[in-house]
Amino acid sequence: MQELRLLCCVALLGLTRACPEPCDCSRKYGFQIADCAYRDLEAVPPGFPANVTTLSLSVNRLPSLPEGAFREVPLLQSLWLAHNEIRTVAAGALASLGQLKSLDLSHNLLSDFAWSDLHTLGALELLKMDSNELSSIPRDAFRSLHALRSLQLNHNRLHTLAEGTFNPLTALSHLQINDNPFDCTCGLVWLKAWALATAVSIPEQNNVACTTPSVLRGTPLSRLPPLPCWAPSVRLSYQPSQDGAELRPGFVLALHCAADGQPTPRLHWHIQTPGSGTVEITSPNIGTDGRALQGSQPRFRAFANGSLLIPNFGKLDEGAYSCVATNEMGSTESSVNVALATPGEDVVWHGFRGKATEAKGCYTVDNEVQPSGPEDSVVIIYLSRGGSPEAAVAGQAWAGQRPQSMLLVCHSLLLVLLAAF
Repeated sequence: MQELRLLCCVALLGLTRACPEPCDCSRKYGFQIADCAYRDLEAVPPGFPANVTTLSLSVNRLPSLPEGAFREVPLLQSLWLAHNEIRTVAAGALASLGQLKSLDLSHNLLSDFAWSDLHTLGALELLKMDSNELSSIPRDAFRSLHALRSLQLNHNRLHTLAEGTFNPLTALSHLQINDNPFDCTCGLVWLKAWALATAVSIPEQNNVACTTPSVLRGTPLSRLPPLPCWAPSVRLSYQPSQDGAELRPGFVLALHCAADGQPTPRLHWHIQTPGSGTVEITSPNIGTDGRALQGSQPRFRAFANGSLLIPNFGKLDEGAYSCVATNEMGSTESSVNVALATPGEDVVWHGFRGKATEAKGCYTVDNEVQPSGPEDSVVIIYLSRGGSPEAAVAGQAWAGQRPQSMLLVCHSLLLVLLAAF
């Protein structure tokens, strides 16, 4: 009933509005057409009848599409914008066109596009964006385009495409991605496998080729040789800063994240504590001179070698510390939970001592502890005198040192570290 009411209102508005002066409006084959092509326009003219279903603005001089540019024509099914000078499509410029089936933005200068607008265009069947300046496409750009049959992205500046970009396009039958300067590294290996396996027609496959690296320049993606690529693995270990060199109240919590993968993974720390809340750190945040980089979190000191130091560790620093390793092949993480207790907290002490007496999976570790598998959760319990922890402060000299052994690890699924002072 609501849709019928909308159609009636639109029909009445369509009868009362004239066509914009630069355009020609007519009805052909059951479609209400507004032809504004070849009019030397620099903006979308206002005043269209609301029942327009086809609008051509091709071959003009439009520099951009602002928010709400087509709000007057909610029934639009075809929109032709080829051969303009469009550089930017603002968020909300296309979002109101829920019945749009064909959209042509080809042969423009488009580099800034509101990809989120596509999420409302579920009826779209044809999308032409070829011959533009697009350099990237979000992974979820096409997530709502389940009716899309033809997608043209050729002759752009795409260096890579995120794995799974085309997965939502269940109706896709034609895809053009040729003549893009693809960077044929590990992040594009998936596209070769997908293109060889898919039933989608991909024309000019010899021109779906590598531009970089130079050794692969001109190599069609279909003939890309095997590359040494593997997803990252990560190992988070703990080493107490306890070498007996200098004792004073407080201690340094020292974690080390060792990651492997090809390409070399990027490290990221995710920290949740009562004192700092949720903290995200891209490693490193400490320069080679030992100083905090601009905009970094000085409380947590992340070094390029994978080490994380928290000087003067206290109750407010308790919480979960996760190291995340990411490369073009995927992402993985390892976590440790850190708690601070005093010898008087018998409940904590006896609870973990009970785990040890079970003897199941219980063993002694010298200096270093790490989870034995992704299902393990490491819990570090620091025991301190009277609530004031005491240990050595090795500071920036910690990296590479091997502290004295003082750790006990028990239980196959819960690893407990007891630091005695």
